[in-house]
Amino acid sequence: MKCTILRVAIVLLVSSFSFASSSAQNRKPNILWIIAEDLNPNMGCYGDTINIGHTPVIDKMASDGVLFKRAYATAPVCSASRSAFITGKYSTTIGTHEHRSSRYTDGEIVPEELRIHLPDYITTVPELMRKAGYFTFNGGKDDYNFDYDRRALYTVGTKPDYKYHMNGWQGNHPEHFLSWTEDVWSARKDKDQPWFGQVQIMGGKKDYKYVRDGERLAPNAVPLPPYYPNIPSQQKPWTDHYNASRGSDARIELILNQLEADGELENTIVFFFSDHGSPTSLRHKQFCYEGGLHVPLMVFGNHPSIKAGTVIDDMVTLIDVSATTLGLAGLEVPKYFDGQDVFAKDYKAAKEVFGARDRCDFTIDRIRTVRTEKYRYIRNLKNERTMMQPSYRDGKPIVEGLRAEHEAGRLTPYQEQHWFHERPVEELYDIAADPNQMDNLALNPEYQSVLKKHRKMMDKWIKSTDDKGQYPEDPNRLKATYELWKDRKQFKGADVNEEYHQFMGED
Repeated sequence: MKCTILRVAIVLLVSSFSFASSSAQNRKPNILWIIAEDLNPNMGCYGDTINIGHTPVIDKMASDGVLFKRAYATAPVCSASRSAFITGKYSTTIGTHEHRSSRYTDGEIVPEELRIHLPDYITTVPELMRKAGYFTFNGGKDDYNFDYDRRALYTVGTKPDYKYHMNGWQGNHPEHFLSWTEDVWSARKDKDQPWFGQVQIMGGKKDYKYVRDGERLAPNAVPLPPYYPNIPSQQKPWTDHYNASRGSDARIELILNQLEADGELENTIVFFFSDHGSPTSLRHKQFCYEGGLHVPLMVFGNHPSIKAGTVIDDMVTLIDVSATTLGLAGLEVPKYFDGQDVFAKDYKAAKEVFGARDRCDFTIDRIRTVRTEKYRYIRNLKNERTMMQPSYRDGKPIVEGLRAEHEAGRLTPYQEQHWFHERPVEELYDIAADPNQMDNLALNPEYQSVLKKHRKMMDKWIKSTDDKGQYPEDPNRLKATYELWKDRKQFKGADVNEEYHQFMGED
């Protein structure tokens, strides 16, 4: 009964947010991106049966605005995904696809020869907004894989202010945003100046810690998908991710309450999305299945293009968020953008959307994917490297538990092949018929025409976008990665990729 009353109170609270006023119509809207880290759309508004009724704030945002049912990140890892939506370009096109590149390490900015520079024709979204008269700020991490001066992007940056280059500060707690909004608003001298802001929440990384009282799921409350062995080390993180949606709901409530208390919500359009899928479960983050790329996305606020209760089933990507943000601000979307303004009169629903995974930290891989209306096609360009090749997760219970089941011979035939043997060069899944993506139709003779169609789509995209994954990574940058990781426990003694052998031989 207590939980029911709480949920009703929250719904009433969110219902009280007012976005309309006569004065607000006379200036451009504020635009806020609330970005969750590593969060799949396990929420009531997406029809999730476990979380229906347990994500009231997020659900109310969706019902008050536009809900996108099939939104996808362009990469299943933070820095590549964020580098794309902050520029409006696929990371594979502009050379920002290798995770954690061109950034300072241990407080030191990397030398010029190791930096990645954006092409001259690209201007980031916050810089475009500033040029149009917007005040800009970022209440959390950047994680962009290119060289930049943070002061050029944001009128007010995050603390500590000395970290201007390469990555920015990686703090993500909404408490930080709540504690420095007064500084942000005081820096905005003209109170009628519209603003563009980014606020980060921990999402799948830590928001399971912030579940409201009485709302936490028990560790074994959520059934595991059959690609995992049914053991505690897999069960707990899987349930944690469902709890994370509930915790994120509580974090977002704090942000909206603070904006309302500050008098800043009235004329603000809010985007809520995640940079990619779950980090707590293997096969999601850093991989190109639905679980790595399917993310929540909704937008609400007082604007003629935003019709309350609208549900869009078109496939969209986070680089469409970039274009749509400019469109809602009344700005022209640059022709070089890969995404489109979904509210524009000339908007056309995409027939396919693409995704890519490359080196993540010290783990070298290359995966490409295309999602069409019915199918997901995946191409493993380094398929000899197993799903369980050495990675940053090594040493965590989720990895150690899976390895123990493998060594004990307790995995199912599918689990054994999927996790510990070579991956197929190509994968093809009928998402509606096979939501767990376990029946690889690329091996089925009846689907060869479908396979060839998707293969051609991928070939065309790689060529037309000049996918930079086709080319070897700069050896000097790769060596810098080796130097960063070589003494860490995940790397030491591991059967690492052959690309590092030349550097290991120098020691």
